[in-house]
Amino acid sequence: MFDGESISVKSLREQVYELLRNRMEKGNIRPGDYLNLNELSESLGISRTPLREALIQLQVEGFVTIYPRRGILVNPLTQDDIRYAYQIVGALEASVILRNFDILYREKTDQMYMENSLMRDALERDDFNTFYSHNLRFHNIYLLLTPNQRLIDTVLKLKSRLYDFPRREGFVKEWEMVSTGEHEKFTDLVAEGKREEAAAYIRDIHWSFNNQANYIKEYYKELEKNR
Repeated sequence: MFDGESISVKSLREQVYELLRNRMEKGNIRPGDYLNLNELSESLGISRTPLREALIQLQVEGFVTIYPRRGILVNPLTQDDIRYAYQIVGALEASVILRNFDILYREKTDQMYMENSLMRDALERDDFNTFYSHNLRFHNIYLLLTPNQRLIDTVLKLKSRLYDFPRREGFVKEWEMVSTGEHEKFTDLVAEGKREEAAAYIRDIHWSFNNQANYIKEYYKELEKNR
């Protein structure tokens, strides 16, 4: 009933959610599309209840807006969406760095330098998917130090909203080169034991919308005006 897509032991709601997110990432469901609950239910061969539950979760995460009797709008990404996502991610990542700096300083700098080096290698090959993977790993080195799973989930979902909607095949190479330079500067600050400076750098430079605005406009060429 899922067009050849595999079923797991997860709840039906979770499976439907992951299927819809997968279709968003691949571009089969695109920003601006309207989804019909009845048509989706029929095409998937499932009742409306788990589908509605999955859509409610997507609405909570900002991917869709459910309009009674009108359908489900797949929300386009706006400038404000990106601005607020950067603000939230920067603040949360900085808070994790401050609270877990000692272990980051003692144990993780070599790993961060390695991931950043692998990002640069991928850039030289114009391999965006590998670059993207190592970029997530770089940030997860310190993000996953927190036991606060809600914080982790919030950051990762916001990043999915920014980068997997749908996943772009290309990238702005100059931006990615600047990004690896920022990663190196941040790692240098950690290696020097500069707790406050390292956290501030991630929050106020790396995740600053204003600082990254020109690259953001280039990357999100289809960006809509603020709602």
